[in-house]
Amino acid sequence: MNKIIFADALKGLAVLESNSVDTCITSPPYYGLRDYGNSGQIGLESTPEEYIQRLVAVFREVRRVLKPDGTLWVVIADSYAGSGKGWSNKNNRGVRPQTCANFDGIKPKDLIGIPWLLAFALRADGWYLRQDIIWQKPNPMPESVRDRCTKSHEYVFLLSKSPRYYFDGEAIAEPVAESTIKRLSQDVESQVGSSRVPGKDKPMKASHTRYGGAKYTATPDKFNRTKSGNMYEFKEKRNKRDVWTVSTKPYKGAHFATYPDTLILPCILAGSRAGGTVLDPFCGSGTTVQVAAEYGRHGIGIEINTEYEPLIKERVGDYQRIALEEVPDE
Repeated sequence: MNKIIFADALKGLAVLESNSVDTCITSPPYYGLRDYGNSGQIGLESTPEEYIQRLVAVFREVRRVLKPDGTLWVVIADSYAGSGKGWSNKNNRGVRPQTCANFDGIKPKDLIGIPWLLAFALRADGWYLRQDIIWQKPNPMPESVRDRCTKSHEYVFLLSKSPRYYFDGEAIAEPVAESTIKRLSQDVESQVGSSRVPGKDKPMKASHTRYGGAKYTATPDKFNRTKSGNMYEFKEKRNKRDVWTVSTKPYKGAHFATYPDTLILPCILAGSRAGGTVLDPFCGSGTTVQVAAEYGRHGIGIEINTEYEPLIKERVGDYQRIALEEVPDE
């Protein structure tokens, strides 16, 4: 059964066993974006440094509960330093009233660089920073700006607890392009190839994709040669690229920061085996737990706002409820 812990992230993580979770997929509250009306919330710190320090502390506990081959996927966007003059708390969707001005050279209107500040801080804290993935949005939120382009991307950082970790690349492999299939259907061996490259002693020919499987073999009738003359198995798939084009999706629930299920599905498939455990310490409306359950994983969500429980119930269904709201701060 899935498990939902109602507490702030640190308290919720404290009740989990060490080395018990396969992967963590989450999106922490973005810096200076909105007020969720909870005294223990993250995101309204007075400086970016304080915000980053609080997230590092949370993800340090995540690293404790991850298995040695576990991974962390963090969806995070950037923020701009502002004057604070536009502050409005209407519907809890205003901007942060602090200015950030003159903090480590940050001026009003500066892009702060929150995603990379977090990535580098996590790396310094012991995580292996493995990849920055770009979430490209075909339908971004419109912005009434005249001196820069509209933002249409966020980051998904892949980090690991150990240098060697579980990653099922085949589970998220992409079909090769039609043009590649047409090119590879040619009789490559009989082609003359091009000799225009200086220093090459053999003509350059079209080559086959090199995704997965047995890389080399000595069976010419089933496999194709690499440029080195070795043989490898051909598959009509390629490694997933690091720019993911995923449209945002409307959500009728009273939660403003839901990410689409199609964005995190590759993280779940690549980061965990069937029957494994997927954690989200900033559970929100329960998207991560819902998708994990749909694909045969166990989900653990931690959420500070109990008012989101009806949304979680609607999306997740039955779950074990653990409430830590009354646990006093140390």
